[in-house]
Amino acid sequence: VQLQASGGGVVQAGGSLRLSCAASDISDVIGWFRQAPGKEREFVARINWSGVMTDYANSVKGRFTISRDRAENTVYLHMNNLKPEDTAIYYCAADPSMYGVRGNPNRYWGQGTQVTVSS
Repeated sequence: VQLQASGGGVVQAGGSLRLSCAASDISDVIGWFRQAPGKEREFVARINWSGVMTDYANSVKGRFTISRDRAENTVYLHMNNLKPEDTAIYYCAADPSMYGVRGNPNRYWGQGTQVTVSS
């Protein structure tokens, strides 16, 4: 599985960004993760292949929305009301299962895209 993340940038607090993850195999579960400087990579959101099942980290619930366009083989992360603490490199990952996208050490990773939120 090949993954291509894009859409990062610099935005002021309260602003919005949309990240994209283009996947070569859209049947997989796709997850978004982020890693801030000096911190471990953390889970942000995940979505199953049909788009019916989604899951979010508590820190982004109500502000971020994950969705997928199966025709375009792309998963999106819509980020609203961004905060400086959302600043991180965002990565997408793929795995056949909802559990595996968070826990499988052999899941597939895309390259990261930088999100910077200024106060």
